[in-house]
Amino acid sequence: MDIVLATKNRKKIEEIKKIFDLMGTASRIFTLDDFPVFEDVVEDGDTFEANALKKAVAISNSTGMTAVADDSGLEVDALDGAPGVFSARYAGENADDSANVEKLMQELKDVPAEKRDGRFVCCIALASAEETKTFMGYVEGTIGTERRGYNGFGYDPVFYPKGHKRTFAEMNDKEKNAMSHRAEALRELQKYLLEKRGYISGF
Repeated sequence: MDIVLATKNRKKIEEIKKIFDLMGTASRIFTLDDFPVFEDVVEDGDTFEANALKKAVAISNSTGMTAVADDSGLEVDALDGAPGVFSARYAGENADDSANVEKLMQELKDVPAEKRDGRFVCCIALASAEETKTFMGYVEGTIGTERRGYNGFGYDPVFYPKGHKRTFAEMNDKEKNAMSHRAEALRELQKYLLEKRGYISGF
C-alpha cells in the first residue's frame, strides 16, 4: 500500500517513518516533496480531528492517493487545555519550538508541581477516495519547570511521561516512539488496515 504523508513538517515525517519501521509496515511512504508544490492547508479547526481530516482529505484529493495526516499537541490541565490545537503556534504564527516552550514556562511559572499535569494528544486521519477515518493517541504526564534533553522536538524537553523521570527529549527515538501519542495513534491505524484490508503485515 502506498501512503502520502500530508505534512511538510520534517520532524514529524521522520518520526512517523521511524514508528512505521518499528511496527514493520510494508507500506511505501511518500511525502509532499514527491509531488508538485501544494498550497498549505489552513488548520482552522477547533479540534485535532478536524485539522487532521482537513489535511488528509485535501492531500488525498490532490494526489489521488491514500493520505495520512497528523494533528497533535499538548494539553495542560492548569491552562484549561491550552495550548491544544494552537501548540505549534502558541507564541505566534511564526514561533519556533523554543519560543513556544518559553511561553508555556511563563504561563506555568506559578503553578506547583502537583498541578502541572497534562497530556500529548495525536489524531491520525486516513483519507482515500473510499473513506475517511481518524485514530487517536494519548500519553499522560507532567510539565517540568526547566528544559531537559536535546532529542525530539516541540514540547519534548519539558514533558515527563507518567511513570518516568526523564523527559521525552532525554529519551532516544526508540524509547519515545514505543510510548508516544503518535505511536499509539499509528498503531490504531495499522491495526485497522490489518484487520479490515490486510494491507499491512508485521503488526
